[in-house]
Amino acid sequence: MDVDSQPTMEETILVGDDLMLGPPSPLIPPEIASHVLEGVDLCDRILRTLFLCLQVNDTEPFCQDEIVLYRECAERRDKELRQRLQDSEHKLGLSMPLEQANERATQLESDVTTLERRLILASGIEGMEGFRQRWSLHGRLTDAKKRLESLKQGIEKRGKDEMVQSAPTRKWFFF
Repeated sequence: MDVDSQPTMEETILVGDDLMLGPPSPLIPPEIASHVLEGVDLCDRILRTLFLCLQVNDTEPFCQDEIVLYRECAERRDKELRQRLQDSEHKLGLSMPLEQANERATQLESDVTTLERRLILASGIEGMEGFRQRWSLHGRLTDAKKRLESLKQGIEKRGKDEMVQSAPTRKWFFF
């Protein structure tokens, strides 16, 4: 086998903007933050190491390992947080008093509408600043829609369960 015939892999130098691949980290509502964040690796140790490396070396090419480690940790963390957020909203839909659950759904719908409008406005901003705003808003909008969907699923499931439980049962007595 000829060594020259094997495909070569170009070396890629990662920079800070490479951390903006994929959706941004989810925003955690304060009322459920303690439950959602419990036991999750927030990657703060790796981030501190990355900042220290950047401070010492003053340039990103010397901190490739730290950038890769942080990106991998952040992807795992964000995936877990998104799942926990959706699970929490689903549980709230199941357990909150129906009126409060509907109010929460209305608030989330309002948030989705606001984010959609802000995303439209951000589409007129050019350059890197426009990209960053659209990237952030798109991620927040996607997360809000999924949270709303999970909350509504919880409310609907509870509605079905309550209907089954409250179905009138007939008792027959034979004398």
